[in-house]
Amino acid sequence: MSDVTSWIRHGAEMRRPLFVHKALPLCDKIVIVGGGLSGMSCAYRIAQKRPDLEIVLVEKSNRLGGVISTWSEDEWICDLAVNATRSHPAFWRLVEDLQLSDEFKPSRARAKSRWVLLNGKRHRLGPFSLLKIGPIKLIKSIRKARKGGASVAELLPHKQIADALTLGIVNTTSEHVDADFLMPSMTRFGPSPPPKSSKWKKKIKASYPLFTPEKGAVASFDGGMQTLVNALQSHLESLGNVTILTGQEVESPQSTAEQFAVPLSSILWTAPLAEHEREISKLTVFAVGFRDVDVADVSYGYGTLIPDASIPISGILHESDLHHSKRTPKDHRLFRIMAPHVRWDGDEKAILNSIEQLLSKEKPVLFKNLGVQSIPSYPPGYMQSLSHESSGSSFVGWGVSGVSVTHVVDEAERVSELF
Repeated sequence: MSDVTSWIRHGAEMRRPLFVHKALPLCDKIVIVGGGLSGMSCAYRIAQKRPDLEIVLVEKSNRLGGVISTWSEDEWICDLAVNATRSHPAFWRLVEDLQLSDEFKPSRARAKSRWVLLNGKRHRLGPFSLLKIGPIKLIKSIRKARKGGASVAELLPHKQIADALTLGIVNTTSEHVDADFLMPSMTRFGPSPPPKSSKWKKKIKASYPLFTPEKGAVASFDGGMQTLVNALQSHLESLGNVTILTGQEVESPQSTAEQFAVPLSSILWTAPLAEHEREISKLTVFAVGFRDVDVADVSYGYGTLIPDASIPISGILHESDLHHSKRTPKDHRLFRIMAPHVRWDGDEKAILNSIEQLLSKEKPVLFKNLGVQSIPSYPPGYMQSLSHESSGSSFVGWGVSGVSVTHVVDEAERVSELF
């Protein structure tokens, strides 16, 4: 595949390294470790490309989907982690191939606004945010960060805005996050795109099946992200060359190769890396519902990021504002609350007090603890250290070079193109 063709298919994801062993496409049998979206997408794409190839998908829990799951109760629906996808043709292609086009729609136009809480007041993120950062200061920081290994705090010289961004994605403050990992296009990490970007970017836009997304828009599924997981699982179960093993814990690529009697090069590791190798942060997710009249003063939008460490909540997502599909009973709104454990002591009264200050003084009609999410760290210099690693097996997925659903879905396509 030519460079231009690759960039048309994958866009800026081409900047991220692909850690696939050169012998993987030559194997007669592949064992994919991790039944999250990455592992499922890899199994699906490779099985499509090579129906003659035996593929075993191994998951340690008793369900597929990994961090992606959707909670529902009565008429309330709330995603626990990812709830929508930004625009990327690889994700649109997957939706089309899984025949989910009728259940996949753009987000509501009125829910595009995002805010950050600065000194107790909400600031709408947008072009005017540059004035708070300082355009000249930002340009100097970007140039400096392009030397590699910088933190997001060094890339975006406004701590509150930078912290809000990183807390909302990887649950830690900006000085602890690799800028090359989070914003490779800004830092120019990885391969550079071909010249005349306007031409191939127009071709990317023209390559979307289903519908052409508007700039800055996201899209989501009826019934939440679990809809995607269910469809992928159904398709995998229908493929004769794919075996799914749940409740099967493995320790390492080496032990997996021995257990399944395959060479190390046959292992495609999509599961989180061992916790002792990476620092893990945790946050608790809450679903909070109100009657419309009780939150009438809360603007419709995507959500608010909260960098203030004195507040136990780091973010509020406006779940029912965002999605085209129904997520609440009639005349109600649903919010998803993120509480990082480094801020929150476990007392749910503190969360309720913050909700009273930030959303409504009225009592919510729904207050539900949805559980804990674990997020690996990506410290400054992380991507540079990865680029020098070598292994006898292959590593892809959330825990390696990207945390978005568009990344893991596109990465699965890039892997399958090697076969």
